[in-house]
Amino acid sequence: MPALAVADALRAEGAEVVFVGGDRAERELVPAAGYELHTLRAAPLPRGRPVQAARAGLVAAGALREAMRVVGQVRPAAILGAGGYVAGPVGLSAVLSRIALVLSEADSHLGLTNRLLAPFARRVCLAFPIDGRDGGRYLVTGRPVPRPATDWRAARARFGIDARESCVLVFGGSQGARSINQAAVEAFAGARFHVLHAAGERDLPDLQAPGPHYDLRGYLPDFGEAILACDLVVARAGGSIFEIAAHGKPAVLVPYPYATADHQTANARFMERAGAAVVIPDAELTPARLANEVGRLLSDRGRLTAMARASAALARPNAARDIAHEVLAAARGR
Repeated sequence: MPALAVADALRAEGAEVVFVGGDRAERELVPAAGYELHTLRAAPLPRGRPVQAARAGLVAAGALREAMRVVGQVRPAAILGAGGYVAGPVGLSAVLSRIALVLSEADSHLGLTNRLLAPFARRVCLAFPIDGRDGGRYLVTGRPVPRPATDWRAARARFGIDARESCVLVFGGSQGARSINQAAVEAFAGARFHVLHAAGERDLPDLQAPGPHYDLRGYLPDFGEAILACDLVVARAGGSIFEIAAHGKPAVLVPYPYATADHQTANARFMERAGAAVVIPDAELTPARLANEVGRLLSDRGRLTAMARASAALARPNAARDIAHEVLAAARGR
C-alpha cells in the first residue's frame, strides 16, 4: 500500500511506473490500481536454519536472474525498493546495472533487505527517525498512506452509525489479530457504544457478534471511512498507525509481540510519547483491561480530544509526494 501511494504520486508527476512483486496481495492490488506488474519467485531468508536458508539462497539466485531480465526489458531511470524479500533481487539488479536506487522503510526498524542495500542507495526514506540512520543518505518522510477520508457524515452513514453515538473501531493486520479479536468480543459484549470490528477472514468463523451494537466483519473495503467514522481505534501498531494519525484519531494500541526487532512496540511508544495513544502489551491484554481502558477514554472527552490533536500532529500527509520527488531526483541524476 505505501508503494501504491508513491506510485500514484509519481504518476501525477508524469512518470511511468512499473511494479515488480511476488505472489501475495500485490497480484490483485497492483493491476487493480492500473499498474503493470512483473512477478518474481522469491523467499525470505530463514535465520538459524541452514538447510532452509540454502534453499532460499537458490531461489534468490533465480530471482536475481529474473530481476535482471525485467530491469533490462523495462530499462528504468530509477528503482524504488519498498522493503521485503522481493525488493532484494530487484535492488541488487539496480546496483549491478548502475541504475539509481532509492529505498523506503515503512517501519521503525530497518529491515534486512534495506540494511543490505542502504550503502548503495541514493536516498533511504524513513517512516520514523532511527538511531544511527542519519546524515545525507537518510531522510525522514513518514509512511505513505492513501488520502484520508474527509466526509464524516457519509462515513457514518456507510456503516450505519448514528451521528450521536460513540464508535470504537477494532482491527488487526491483514490477517486480523487473534488476541485482540478474542478480547474485544468479550470486552464490548454489553457496551453502550457502537463497535465496528474488522477481524480478518482467518478468525471470523470462530467469532460471534455479541449484539446488534457490534458490527463484526472479516474485512473493511472502505478502511479510511471506517477510521474517520470512529471516535477511538483499538489496533496493532504496524504501519496503519500513520493512517490513524492521518485521520487524527486517538488509539489503544496492542503491539504484535513477534514483529521483527519488536518494531511494533517502538511504533506504539512513538504514538504514546506524543500523547496520541495508550499502549497495552499483548501479554497484558485481557477483556477486563481492554474494557477499562476504552471506557475510561470514552468517558473523558477532554482527554480524547487532546489525544486526537496529538495524533493529527504526527501525520505526514506529504510522505508519498516527498518520496516520489526523491525518486525523480535520483532518476535525473541529482
